[in-house]
Amino acid sequence: MHHRNTKIIFTLGPASDTPEMLRALIREGVDICRINMAHAPRESLAGIVDRVREAGEAEGRRIATMVDIKGPEIRTGDLPEPLDLSKGDKVDFACAEDAEEREGIPLVTVNYPGLINDVEIGSSILVDNGLLRFKVLEKTNSRLGCSVEISGSMGSRRHINLPGTRVSLPCLTQKDHLDIESSLAAGVEFFAQSFVREPEDVETFRRILTLKGSSAKIIAKVEDQQAIRNLDDIIRASDGLMIARGDLGIECPYEDLPVIQQRAVETCIRLQKPAIVATHMLESMIDNPVPTRAEVSDISYAVGQRTDAIMLSGETTVGKYPLDCVRVFKRIAEKTEQLGNSSPRIEINLRNPKSKLVRSAGRLAEDVEGASVVVFTRAGNLPQTLSSFRPFRTPIFAFTDQAFLAPQMRLMRGVHPFYLEFAEDREVTINNAFRILTENGFAEMGSWAVVITSVLRKDRLIEGLQLRQIDLQ
Repeated sequence: MHHRNTKIIFTLGPASDTPEMLRALIREGVDICRINMAHAPRESLAGIVDRVREAGEAEGRRIATMVDIKGPEIRTGDLPEPLDLSKGDKVDFACAEDAEEREGIPLVTVNYPGLINDVEIGSSILVDNGLLRFKVLEKTNSRLGCSVEISGSMGSRRHINLPGTRVSLPCLTQKDHLDIESSLAAGVEFFAQSFVREPEDVETFRRILTLKGSSAKIIAKVEDQQAIRNLDDIIRASDGLMIARGDLGIECPYEDLPVIQQRAVETCIRLQKPAIVATHMLESMIDNPVPTRAEVSDISYAVGQRTDAIMLSGETTVGKYPLDCVRVFKRIAEKTEQLGNSSPRIEINLRNPKSKLVRSAGRLAEDVEGASVVVFTRAGNLPQTLSSFRPFRTPIFAFTDQAFLAPQMRLMRGVHPFYLEFAEDREVTINNAFRILTENGFAEMGSWAVVITSVLRKDRLIEGLQLRQIDLQ
């Protein structure tokens, strides 16, 4: 029996935000619902989370919710009409309200006054996802004088990228703080923090969650060159990483993207943190019913790297075929996973005996035909460690009596989480877990399981490893 290891994240939007579609997506196997606060209205957030949970309850499968915090961004201002720009044209970017338009040179406002201090003469400014490129020729106290290097039409409120430039924006805006408050009230399990540049950005966010008593996990999104320079430290500070290839592809040379992705996934495995590969995975299926062959290869490459999760964005927010996109993800992931662990194992530093116990459990399960691992946990550390070893053809069934933890474990590669009240008697708890697995088709009666017991009672710590057949006492 094959259990898909790679998790699927979908982004909620008009194309997927109906009870019927939510139930269909959950039935098809999505693991996490992403809510993008760049578009989702804050006042509707609680209702959105409720709808996702109601759909999960109706399908008997609770998935996790992840709120993507917009973060600081630099944009152009409003224009009365689009600017048609040719190579060599001059354009001024206004960084102060008193900037005056020069004759014959269009003046484009910017929402970030500090831009004037951050960029140097000779720097590049990319607008609208890199479709337009400008070179800074001169600076005054109120504006940047630029020339057009890549021509095109520029509309209002276009996104600005500054490749190689260290910006002085705060890691969280006032909007972000309000969105975090609403997300905490709704009880979301994950936050995706946009434009993380250094570990201190994650630590700032962590302090907010700690003060609020939240157990939500922080997924750091790496989107520029500064983040790549600080990659290892950002991963250590966070609870997981999202490789946001859209902005990365603008900020970094595109030929570096596969190398960055591989390094990021491997570092996450080594540091025992989940990795998410995101953006442009099935872009063509926003309008078309089948993927391109390049997209198929791209998805298979990410799965073959043994990333924890792959993510859909516009495909499920505004696309015509949200359910088909999930099916494509599933088919490619399942087929690629059947090829086995062609990549060498990544060395993980085992600092304590418990981690070595977990490694032994994974290797034992791999050596026994058709075996699984059954682990009991209250913090999620043992399943995460086991997931990081990337056992081949060995499903990990993780049971917890912590309601908030069960959906959070849906991000871990190869981990199938279950909520279960732990009994006083360890054998009763194990027997109840076996009953859930057999009655729901996750395991067959008489198959083998490596059982890791970590915490079975609130007042007593029980640890151990057993190889036993799944049967009901």
